[in-house]
Amino acid sequence: MKAAVVTAFGAPLEIVERDIPEPKAGQVLVRLETCGLCHTDIHAAQGDWPAKPTLPVVPGHEGIGIVEKLGDGVTDRTVGERVAIPWLGRACGRCRYCIDGRETLCEAQQNSGYSIDGAFAEYAVASSTYVVAVPDGISSLDAAPLSCAGLTTYKALKVAHVMPSERVGIFGVGGLGHLAVQYARIMGGTVVAIDIEQAKLDLAAELGAEQLVNAAEVDPVAAIQAQGGLDVAVVLAASPRVFEQAFASLRRGGRLVCVSLPADDTMNISIFDTVIKGISVIGSIVGTRQDLAEVFALHAACRTRVVAETRDLAQVNDAITEVLSGRITARLVFQFEPAVVTAADPVGALLR
Repeated sequence: MKAAVVTAFGAPLEIVERDIPEPKAGQVLVRLETCGLCHTDIHAAQGDWPAKPTLPVVPGHEGIGIVEKLGDGVTDRTVGERVAIPWLGRACGRCRYCIDGRETLCEAQQNSGYSIDGAFAEYAVASSTYVVAVPDGISSLDAAPLSCAGLTTYKALKVAHVMPSERVGIFGVGGLGHLAVQYARIMGGTVVAIDIEQAKLDLAAELGAEQLVNAAEVDPVAAIQAQGGLDVAVVLAASPRVFEQAFASLRRGGRLVCVSLPADDTMNISIFDTVIKGISVIGSIVGTRQDLAEVFALHAACRTRVVAETRDLAQVNDAITEVLSGRITARLVFQFEPAVVTAADPVGALLR
């Protein structure tokens, strides 16, 4: 099988031939149809974060494919079932976080495409317990971005406890942001989209954002505060400066939701303003299996739209360059086979 492998931090990924892996006890073998390219995959390849992957590693945590083989003891999956391989590759299932529904905080977790091999490959093995079934009404092309970009932003807005009519700022409209705009609207928020690319802002308007702020042309804090400020600011851009702007855009009682992980991981915010204005600073890390099931259910119900472009796995390094350049409006998805489009798919062939 072909796989894209990180062999050295900062070096181009290598397309190599590997044997198809055998599923161990509790695992399934998945034949991949699609896998999205997330900025986290790029951080993994560049070794940006303090906890670095052990090399060589196969990135990819937005994998969608068909179960082809069951490992010993697997009874919760069936051959032929379509599943998602998300960021949470597995967790202990026993700690307080796993038990109380916060499994993404488990200290023993393993992460697809980071601490264990992921889905930038034609086949992958994964825990049968932590893959998530993909409903029939969703194409594999759409399901891939939903498995992380959708899941991450949906969870961020859940922990923000968005109330109807609250003003919600989405800082960074792209692969994650275009979905965040939609989830904020579903939850009843009035959406303010902030970016430095006009094409992304135009997409946000198409998806229902009511105020657009081009931070390359105006001071975003002044522009947002002129309209009364924000109740919630969700930061998806990988820049500490954007976190600081988001914080300064909040009203009293506002909530700053930190999602992206810049390589330079220090932001400066006012303790005085945080206390006096009653501002909450919230960290949100992806989502649980239940959150992903909800994301899939919303999409199957035609409540969301995925905007994505396909690439071949052989184009992985060019795709990374495209993402880093900011030229891609939404998500890039590696396609291993023709994506499945069903009559119930809310996007399907209309966008591609």
